[in-house]
Amino acid sequence: MSEPALVALRGASFAYEDGPAVLDGLDLEVREGRALALLGRNGSGKTTLMRLLSGGLRPRTGRLSVEGRPVTYDRRGLTRLRTTVQLVVQDPDDQLFAASVAQDVSFGPLNLGLPDAEVRSRVDEALTALDIAELADRPTHLLSYGQRKRTAIAGAVAMRPRVLILDEPTAGLDPDGQERLLTTLDALRAGGTTVVMATHDVDLALRWADDAAVLTPSGPRTGPAPVLLTRAELLREAGLRLPWGVAAARLLRAQGLLADTAPGPRTAEELAAAVPGTYGGVTGRVGG
Repeated sequence: MSEPALVALRGASFAYEDGPAVLDGLDLEVREGRALALLGRNGSGKTTLMRLLSGGLRPRTGRLSVEGRPVTYDRRGLTRLRTTVQLVVQDPDDQLFAASVAQDVSFGPLNLGLPDAEVRSRVDEALTALDIAELADRPTHLLSYGQRKRTAIAGAVAMRPRVLILDEPTAGLDPDGQERLLTTLDALRAGGTTVVMATHDVDLALRWADDAAVLTPSGPRTGPAPVLLTRAELLREAGLRLPWGVAAARLLRAQGLLADTAPGPRTAEELAAAVPGTYGGVTGRVGG
């Protein structure tokens, strides 16, 4: 018998007051150690889903569980949930409020009633993980957008969650900032944090995620990202386009340049390596 999912929603439905159902009868599992991308058009329910997973909203029907145990929405149950799951919203200015970076990152651990030495240790650890240790005393209003993003994530990391949920974490970042953040997320995953990312960037999802949940008007579809994100009809239903890596792989296979069993490119560098006779003199058939 397989172990229960780290976090799971079963038969979950939710509607805002006087509004139609945003999610209805939803089943979703977050498996430990797996990077999960939540994909869907604006208004598809991604934000609602993330808030259900983190306890910010309570399902009208169905249940949320952690390691098979139903979450209770009293103080004790929510404290347990929030030491397991942390949500970082898209706009860091909606999350940052303290005068300095270190003060902001310390807010969560202080609310847990931890000793001062433990709080300092967690703050130092989180700032180092997000590569902003030198900003500890910087006023938050003097941070760049990318620095504010990292500070918001550090505040969640200081809680030492097992699941970190990020809403469009690369939005608004330049290419270098995106790459640095993805490197940081890889390091967090290597340290044992399970990361869930909401995005409408199918190329990013294909490159980064192990699993995907695609939100469509008829309900979510879940599965391994490299499989699910090749389904053009599903992506059209969700209002998303086909990832360029999938389209490139189909073209390469049609031209006999990529073996049917070989994985398609997920980055520009992998595409360059897959094209024979160009980009550094690579020749021959890939994956053959």
